[in-house]
Amino acid sequence: MQEQRAPNARHWPLIAGLVALSAPLVVMYLYQVIDTVTTTPPGSIIPDGVTLGHWRFLAGPLSEGGPSVWSLAGNTLVFATCTALVVTSVSVTAAYALSRLNMPGRGFFLGGLIVLHAFPTITLIVAVFLILQYMGLYDTLTGVILVKVAFELPFGIWIMKGFYDSVPWEIEMAGVTDGADRFTVWRLLVLPQVQPGLAALLIFSFLSGWSEFILPLVLAPANAPQVLATYLAGIIADDRFADFSLFKAVSIFYALPVLAIYMIFQKKLMNIYGGGTKG
Repeated sequence: MQEQRAPNARHWPLIAGLVALSAPLVVMYLYQVIDTVTTTPPGSIIPDGVTLGHWRFLAGPLSEGGPSVWSLAGNTLVFATCTALVVTSVSVTAAYALSRLNMPGRGFFLGGLIVLHAFPTITLIVAVFLILQYMGLYDTLTGVILVKVAFELPFGIWIMKGFYDSVPWEIEMAGVTDGADRFTVWRLLVLPQVQPGLAALLIFSFLSGWSEFILPLVLAPANAPQVLATYLAGIIADDRFADFSLFKAVSIFYALPVLAIYMIFQKKLMNIYGGGTKG
């Protein structure tokens, strides 16, 4: 295990600068949390009491006739989980082929992945809309999931290819020499070597799906409140909605899973430092 060293004198200006930059954000989020459990008189920013009324949405609908926050969270969880599982499953196999097989057009395909990943989502939304309409998947959660997977795959394949490239050929050759087929060699010898990248990709894909806003809003307009991100955008844009403390509470509820995942899996996420593993 690498020894942790205390920062020396030349690091203190950098640390002080980072603290100064992050302090306003910490204060802002802390105030938001406090505001959800207190009452504040009109025209003041100083709380004068404690209440849990802003969290009433946990026991009922967010608004009269509106959906339950638990149904929205369930839809968001399904969307994020399906996105993560499909992206990871396809990336882990496609990246292995691109890393190990010297197939015709391999360089062109890799270049195409970079180009696709560089395109902003919004610039392709019209083409995606037409494709989903033709397939009969427009305004469905399944269609949005497929589009999200398509946009995430270039990133996933490139990341996993970097990890596969760092695995020595000798490991596979030893397995083939012992009589194992290529699939067995990949499953038993190669896949364990890229597990850090696999775990990091799974987590990143889930977080990307959990926070997705544009695709559900544009490609499922009739069912726009089906995920938390689109519903939050809808209620803050509604002139009739004036309970901003309630909105802040829902926002914290929405952010808590992301915060928990980062705190639990931060070491695994650090493994995805541009591809490759450390022995």
